[in-house]
Amino acid sequence: MYTLGPAGGAALVTGYWLAVGSGIGFALAWVLPPLVLAVVAGGVAGEWMRRVTRYRVDPERFHVHTGVVVRKRLALRRERIRSVDLTADPVLRVLGTATVRVGTGEQAGTEGTVTLWPLRRTDAEALRATLLAHAARPADGAEGADDGALARFDRRWIRFAPLSFLTPTLGAAAAGGLIQVSEWFGLQEELFETIGSWFGLGPAVLVAVLMGVGLFVVGGVATVALWVEYWWNHTLDRQADGTLHVRRGLLTTRSITLEESRLRGVELVEPLTARLAGGARVDAVATGLATGEEDKTDSKTLLPVAPKELADRVAADVLREPDTSPTAAPLTGHPVAARGRRLRRALATVLVTEAVLVVLGLLLTPVLLHIAWISALVLVPLAIVLALDAYRALGHTLTERYLVARSGTVRRATVALQRRGIVGWTVRQSVFQRRAGLVTVLATTAAGSGAYAVRDAAEPDGLALADAAVPGLLRPFLVAGPASEPVSAPGPHPAGR
Repeated sequence: MYTLGPAGGAALVTGYWLAVGSGIGFALAWVLPPLVLAVVAGGVAGEWMRRVTRYRVDPERFHVHTGVVVRKRLALRRERIRSVDLTADPVLRVLGTATVRVGTGEQAGTEGTVTLWPLRRTDAEALRATLLAHAARPADGAEGADDGALARFDRRWIRFAPLSFLTPTLGAAAAGGLIQVSEWFGLQEELFETIGSWFGLGPAVLVAVLMGVGLFVVGGVATVALWVEYWWNHTLDRQADGTLHVRRGLLTTRSITLEESRLRGVELVEPLTARLAGGARVDAVATGLATGEEDKTDSKTLLPVAPKELADRVAADVLREPDTSPTAAPLTGHPVAARGRRLRRALATVLVTEAVLVVLGLLLTPVLLHIAWISALVLVPLAIVLALDAYRALGHTLTERYLVARSGTVRRATVALQRRGIVGWTVRQSVFQRRAGLVTVLATTAAGSGAYAVRDAAEPDGLALADAAVPGLLRPFLVAGPASEPVSAPGPHPAGR
């Protein structure tokens, strides 16, 4: 059944061209046999793969035997297993089966994720419960606290779906695809004539604006459709065994389990367009998330883009913070020199772009010179606004349990990282930062992206922050001041508990 879609699409296009030149009977004679052969071969290969794949769970290891041409035998120690995710597309749902993806948290090589496909849904659920049995303990001694639903799907979240950079991308892709298909069928000229007839002799600027709006609408509809397929019926639950369980999906359902003992914090992400509408999403900062290519984008997301107040509350519930979320704590701002760095970088980017247009305009056509000065009127103010917004986003603080840092404008991110999860520090200072008295400190951790930065902080504040976050870790590398006094460190923020 999985080969029917691609093979059917190829057969449809091929059959059309054969039918145009030689008739329907000739096209069917040439297209149907390869189509049937491809579908049968795909079914046989899938059944063969299912029969040669076996697994066994003993008290210490998870054994998997798989492979058709190259046989593979894996024996994973159960304590290394970090996640067990279940996925079921429409075909698997009809058959009552699911794909099981077992993550070990390995970041290198190809053995970070082991996939079993397909298993009966009941067997898949039982396998997940068995493999994660070693995690059956509440985090931080909070046994039985706050178990149950942390978030439930709300249709009002859909309004954030088109507020994505994916919207214009899909609109442009739809336009390009329509033009390409019309060329295949020899209808490109008729397509352009039809579109031209819709606008008549209207001004070129008005025509361009209307076409842009039309493409944006098409892209918005496509983005909403993808979002609904991805996040429909989203739920976030805390299980009694000390795990967080995320379920979501309309046609293809996905079930993701995360051990709280592997959680090292959360990241509140505010994409620019969603932030303007008051939206944010919550990502987990955890060890051992699945590392396959299709898992990298969504396994860590606990809450899709939703109202920021809800995102802060979910972050607090996930971290078991009853009073307030660390992601909502007041932050210490950064020096004015950090603002200058952002303004200079933003204007330099615009200058390089305009310089390229000017050079090409002098060499090729004066039209590019006009494009250069017109675009400069738009890009310079936009760059200044984004740079100032990026500066306002900068901030950091310490609570009793968390290091909180925020940065970014197109993608503003506020990370609340457990101080006990920090295993090292990286201090970076370029020549320009040194002249401005700034420093960037990165907290190294075994979770999430591996390092989280406090960018362009004042040099004494950045070093003191790192020293206070994990006392004793950075102290041997600090140089005493003129009076041979150690660098002072700020205490926990009053908002922390």
